[in-house]
Amino acid sequence: MHTRKQLMFELSDAFIAMPGGLGTLDEIIEVITWSQLGIHEKPCAFLNTAGYYNSLLQFLDHAVREQFIKQEQRAMIYVSDTAASVLNVLRSHKSTKR
Repeated sequence: MHTRKQLMFELSDAFIAMPGGLGTLDEIIEVITWSQLGIHEKPCAFLNTAGYYNSLLQFLDHAVREQFIKQEQRAMIYVSDTAASVLNVLRSHKSTKR
């Protein structure tokens, strides 16, 4: 699994989690964590089709309130409900690296 994730990371300019299962969650959470750790500045997003990720997003907001996740880290995660809007958000992402 790690080899597959490493290849995905190397070939990608951004990461979008579409509705999926445990593998999808594992992959997106890992790249979000890598972003949090400063390993990359590639944008990460959830395509929240029909509110699929609402409960997960509520959990992330809860973790912010409980101070397990910093608000600025939570803000790094883009969320959109249509493919077109998530692509627009990712296209407008600005890296802070110079």
